Amino acid sequence: MSRTKPFDHLPPARIGGWLEAKHGGKIEDLEPLSGGYWSSAFAYRVNETALVLRLSDGVEGFAMDADAAAFAPHLPVPEMLDRGDAFGGHYAITRRHHGMILEDTPVELAEPLARTLAGLLAKIRRVATGSDAVYWSEAAGEGPADWHELLRAGLEDRPGARWRGELERHPDLTRLFTACRRQIEELLPVCPERRDLIHGDLLHRNVLVTEDATAMTGLFSWKCSLQGDFLYDVAWCSFWGARYPALAAADMFERVLAADDLDARDLADAALRHYCYQVQIAASHFGWYLRTGEQDELAWLVRKTDELLKRGP
Repeated sequence: MSRTKPFDHLPPARIGGWLEAKHGGKIEDLEPLSGGYWSSAFAYRVNETALVLRLSDGVEGFAMDADAAAFAPHLPVPEMLDRGDAFGGHYAITRRHHGMILEDTPVELAEPLARTLAGLLAKIRRVATGSDAVYWSEAAGEGPADWHELLRAGLEDRPGARWRGELERHPDLTRLFTACRRQIEELLPVCPERRDLIHGDLLHRNVLVTEDATAMTGLFSWKCSLQGDFLYDVAWCSFWGARYPALAAADMFERVLAADDLDARDLADAALRHYCYQVQIAASHFGWYLRTGEQDELAWLVRKTDELLKRGP
């Protein structure tokens, strides 16, 4: 997913000059990087060190990335070297990680990919953030008091993200959205008030793996991270992973059911929870695509959501 961001069209010479002043010397191999929704990214080198500059009009994502790098050193989160204000917005400089984008993994590597992603999910849910709040980061601002409230909040307007009025202008979408809400409310009682760390945006070019998919090499963008039920990240992989053959074949829900670190209490009503979270993820993105105007993405979402509801848990 991409958009035209305020910093995409900055002249390379201006960015290069700013970086050379920042580092006090020559930089090399400056190039824009694709991907990312909230920030523009540029790769470059200082001497033999590969770095990435990101520019954004919001600061909270960079703050959360810095926190994640600090409390999860066992994860491949890029080290935050510097951040501050620049070009009328905010910047962050991190070490560059290399690898293949998770979604680009060929289907013949589904098995090693499944093992690698299962290991990543296990590492994420073991992280202790030091907070017992749903929004673990102060940078994210005040959030819902509990997990159920968070799930409901994703279906409502909020400051800077108002979309319900647009949804109501589409009767077919409204009926589908209403069916999702009804299904979510029916299943919320089985969803436990856990406080596992959730990345909240796996896929969408935020994960890198080795060319043989046997190891994770990069984990980016903690802006959507929160604490709740670890199965939410699994549902994210299941729902969006349906678009990618290797991820669909990996079947991460079945992998998690067999995880050594989870017991019967962790997995109580797992199928119902997993299904509830997929429906919530679907419903919460109706407004997203209405706001961004991505009609092809919205059409896929409608088809997938209809299939999900007809199939049931």
